[in-house]
Amino acid sequence: SEPTNVATQEVASNPDRYIGQTVTIRSEPIRKFGPNSFTAKDERVFGSEPILILNASGKPFALPTDEDTEVQITGEVRRFVVADVEKEYNLGLEANTYQEYENKPAIIARSVALSPKPGEITKNPEQYYGKTLAVAGEVKDVPSTTAFTLDEDQLFGAEDLLVLHTSPQATPPRPIQDGEKVAVTGVLRPFIVAEFERDYDLTWSLDLKQKLEAEYKNKPVLVATGVYPSAIPQSAQ
Repeated sequence: SEPTNVATQEVASNPDRYIGQTVTIRSEPIRKFGPNSFTAKDERVFGSEPILILNASGKPFALPTDEDTEVQITGEVRRFVVADVEKEYNLGLEANTYQEYENKPAIIARSVALSPKPGEITKNPEQYYGKTLAVAGEVKDVPSTTAFTLDEDQLFGAEDLLVLHTSPQATPPRPIQDGEKVAVTGVLRPFIVAEFERDYDLTWSLDLKQKLEAEYKNKPVLVATGVYPSAIPQSAQ
């Protein structure tokens, strides 16, 4: 089933409502405990409680060096009992380190990804190339059924971000519309047409190929693995 998208503070304040559910949150990480754990907190809500995140995805995740960059976390909410979690997931948790979070809500993450804003990516793409990202934004332009851009109107000097869904698995269940709010998961890479033609079974017309190459050559493009309409509510952004 699709995860419930909620604000971090909602989970921390109303744990009984979400225990056993799979949720998606977006938040700035505030404290690292170990290679597989950190806390997240809604800094915009005064007095909000941090929630423990345990990376059980099986993939290492490096927290962003920029403290303003958010991460997107999807996983199951449960009451944290260190012995039970360690027995089930073998994350190398030391009981003494996590005493303050015992029996409090935690998210056992099945996926964790950097979640920068579109303009943060287009302004400094080098730090994101080759990384899996989860980017939320508003669709600004849809030049084809396999391409659209995410609007950037907050960061001065930044450009919109091109998104390509190059496989059937990444294609949304219905056409994406201008002005629609979406979240996209995918890998960032520079737009080099020859490489994309080599790596993907593209069905672009010559006109579209020339248009994209003229506008986005060597610029960052997010190659989508998933596109989710209205993925994150405004309260969680």
